[in-house]
Amino acid sequence: MSSELKTERHGSTLVLTLSDPATRNTLSEQLICAGIEALNVAEADTDTRAVVLRGDGTHFCAGGNLHGLNARRQSGPPAQAQMLDRLHQFIEALRVFPKPVIAAVEGAAAGAGFSLALACDLIVAAEDARFILSYARVGLTPDGGATWHLARALPRQLVQQWVWLAEPASARQLHGLGLVNWVTGSGHALAEALTVADRLAEMAPNAVSSAKELLHLAASQGLTQQLQSERDHFIENLFHANAGEGLQAFFERRPPRFR
Repeated sequence: MSSELKTERHGSTLVLTLSDPATRNTLSEQLICAGIEALNVAEADTDTRAVVLRGDGTHFCAGGNLHGLNARRQSGPPAQAQMLDRLHQFIEALRVFPKPVIAAVEGAAAGAGFSLALACDLIVAAEDARFILSYARVGLTPDGGATWHLARALPRQLVQQWVWLAEPASARQLHGLGLVNWVTGSGHALAEALTVADRLAEMAPNAVSSAKELLHLAASQGLTQQLQSERDHFIENLFHANAGEGLQAFFERRPPRFR
């Protein structure tokens, strides 16, 4: 059976589950398209404050299905180009989604599974989670934006080592490098991710969205452009009703009630 996407609501958080446990939740075009559509729907839903991305069972995602990859190899480059274009649309959808996206990683996050985790805003990983760019083991190179995200976060030599030698990294190692935000006990990544999502739901959604966009812009803008963007976002948020509520709550020494 092809992998599929399962959706579930936990209060104001939408949980997206990559599901094909028999293959460690490898990716299919059906799942990827469902993920893009789910994000589009969640963006327009004001009741959704955050999204958690996880894998079904004991693993996050093993990336592409090698049997499917081999079949597309027999079909020629256009079939594989279409699959990669879909994957990359999903990666971009996660990056530009205006609400927080949290990866809850158990077990393996391999290949494009590692890329999906990197495309999320925050990562919660179980103690025994393993992250690996496994492409070199079958004579391939990374996809899903893994090189883009890692090259901006880590020394080039370390990223080159992982890409060339396909060495796994532990959750603790990535936490020490600043790529993983929280490390939990095995089986508790989802619960911790939902706790983080609940904390984010208490913040002003317009300010949360603006902060994500500013960080996204910072990767491609010079300082002068970024300062202008910060000015524009600050003014927009200052004159939003949530800033009025936040300031009034501060003066009244009570928790704010953002909408």
